[in-house]
Amino acid sequence: MNAGILELMSHRVSCPRLEAPVPSEELLEKVFQTALRAPDHMLLRPWRYLIIQGEARARLGEIFCDAAVSDSEDLSDIQREKYRAMPLRAPMLIVGIAENKKHKKVPVEEQVISCGVGMAYMLLALQAEGYGGMWRTGPMAKHEFVKQGLGIQKHESLVGFLYLGTPKGEMKTVPKLSVADYFKEWGV
Repeated sequence: MNAGILELMSHRVSCPRLEAPVPSEELLEKVFQTALRAPDHMLLRPWRYLIIQGEARARLGEIFCDAAVSDSEDLSDIQREKYRAMPLRAPMLIVGIAENKKHKKVPVEEQVISCGVGMAYMLLALQAEGYGGMWRTGPMAKHEFVKQGLGIQKHESLVGFLYLGTPKGEMKTVPKLSVADYFKEWGV
């Protein structure tokens, strides 16, 4: 058994403060390959991912702001700037999208989970290589205006945004949980 992967997974943390550099194209290719190894019932490949970096982050910020304004035109300039700045919190974002294919044996929920597992694999792979990430959802992940702006079709689900980069500052520590609090034997 490889204790390295268990150790890595036992110490996985989210990194809310990220900066450049992002991984090289060569490393990103390997990281993206991990997402493509997510459990995938009937080999539907029910996911796709958008890579957002550089000026595209500012365009996504405008989409976020326009979405918020569509909900409430009374937003202050400070609130509007907050939405515009959201994608600028990291040098790269990956948008996870579940395609939600119709299949008699594979429900949509399983396809969304498969996409989510792919996103988690990317986070683990990045942390193993010294990079960090933060998985975010929130109102923008559900907003129809945002989905439309990203070209997400009606039958698809926006599973989340991965904010990626180099951790800025100290990595936080997460307290160790008691396995017994969450795992119980059934049927005994």
